[in-house]
Amino acid sequence: MTLVVVPVRFPPSSHSAATLREAARVAAERDADLTVLHVDLYQRSGGVSRSDLKRAVEERIGRIDRARYVVRRGFLVEETILEEIVAEGADVVVIGSKQAGRWRRMVQKLLSDPDIDSFLRSQLDCTVITVDADGETTTNDAADDAAPLPDD
Repeated sequence: MTLVVVPVRFPPSSHSAATLREAARVAAERDADLTVLHVDLYQRSGGVSRSDLKRAVEERIGRIDRARYVVRRGFLVEETILEEIVAEGADVVVIGSKQAGRWRRMVQKLLSDPDIDSFLRSQLDCTVITVDADGETTTNDAADDAAPLPDD
């Protein structure tokens, strides 16, 4: 079964709503399950539950078929998202362009001259779709070396 993962903030912002709509569209198009993921930071724990996340998402964009809501706790949002994506064996990840920029900055701290596209492909082995606040998308397919992530 194909799996689409979409990390979002809580409560969902307008940018998160655009990202969620695209993730739901991609999941429906590919007859895939969808995991809606929120990372609740240990150091700023808001105590977000799965039911809180589901309710907030459905209030923002409506009910999503075949969606699973997951709240993970971690110290670093980007690292926790990557761990969840790898653990779930995601086929497609739909992220907001702001999140892509955060991943880029995280990798730059670890590596001197990172190629974020290659890093995500090697770490995730899946298609990465970025969505800007207007709902415009850029795809970085694991099998397509020519489609870079947009600059932040």
